[in-house]
Amino acid sequence: MSFEEKTKETVSSLKCQNCGAILHYAPGTNSLKCEYCGTVNTIEAEASPQGIRAFDYDAFIADLQRHTEHTEQAVVVKCTSCGASTTMLPNVTADACPFCASPLVVQQGAATAILQPHYVLPFAVDDKQAGKFFQQWMSKLWFAPSDLVKKVKDRSYHQLKGIYIPHWSYDTDTVTSYSGQRGEYYYTTETYTEEVNGRTETRTRQVRHTAWYDTSGVVDNTFRDVLVSASPSLPRKMAEILEPWHLDQLKAYDGRYLSGFRAELYQTDAEQGLAIAKKRMDPIIRDEICSDIGGDEQSIDSYKVAYNQLGLKYILLPVWLSAYRYNNKLYHFVVNANTGEVTGDRPYSWTKIVGLIVLIIAIVWVLYVCFAQPE
Repeated sequence: MSFEEKTKETVSSLKCQNCGAILHYAPGTNSLKCEYCGTVNTIEAEASPQGIRAFDYDAFIADLQRHTEHTEQAVVVKCTSCGASTTMLPNVTADACPFCASPLVVQQGAATAILQPHYVLPFAVDDKQAGKFFQQWMSKLWFAPSDLVKKVKDRSYHQLKGIYIPHWSYDTDTVTSYSGQRGEYYYTTETYTEEVNGRTETRTRQVRHTAWYDTSGVVDNTFRDVLVSASPSLPRKMAEILEPWHLDQLKAYDGRYLSGFRAELYQTDAEQGLAIAKKRMDPIIRDEICSDIGGDEQSIDSYKVAYNQLGLKYILLPVWLSAYRYNNKLYHFVVNANTGEVTGDRPYSWTKIVGLIVLIIAIVWVLYVCFAQPE
């Protein structure tokens, strides 16, 4: 089936045969549901004999210019405030940016060709469940402004927007040659004098030293699904806190899983993502080198990494996102729509913090007055 035929089939499957409304993907299921008449259509996934697999990195980069045959048409709008580019829901001409809450207006409905992801991880958590996870997280925040807590707890799931965040996933087998030094402890006996009850006594003690020996070697590491968010709109540290994901639940990309949600386009390309992935791998490689060096201490002088069997997957991962401004500052709150994990920025109430400090000082002063011994 050609891509054009597949696209027409997808569009047709999103239309409710009963009332004509657009069907939306129902989180946690394998079906589309009409929000008006309740009609349910099952998403019949195509069987893949290879299952979930990584694609050759070098071939992907080399063929990137020819990937136009693996594109689809979507209405894309770019936020003029934060720069995020996201797809727009069907028949929606105005909305708010899910990343910075700025107004978005589609002035022209011209569709844009976008690169089709390899896989999508469908929403497993719906907005009401996300709202509950959100409220539980908010209830554990210390020193948050009282009006913020009330605002978010009262309207949390109404503010949440479902969006797919683009990610690159990298696989590789690394071979690392290194040179360094192994430190081994040894002890010597040292004599010293000490005054005890007015008398000078001679004593001994053990003193630790380190002997260093040159060393070199080769270590191997296997990395699978090293994730890199391709969306700088969502802070990378926040994206990493949302890990891990149940990537065994990935589905071959099907536009029907996106119905009712938005998807951001990648802004970090595969080559930039690989550089970030290598930084994520580096501490693990260094730990393996230190383990191989052995001894009591280790020092790494130099090392060179070869990345073999390098593969990647371009995937979409689901989140519920809320962004709003408090005292003219932007805060993000994110719920992992696959596991329910919650993270976010948060403002602090300095009134509460100063009040606690004053209370602690007062308590310490009272204890000092009560228990201080008179001279």
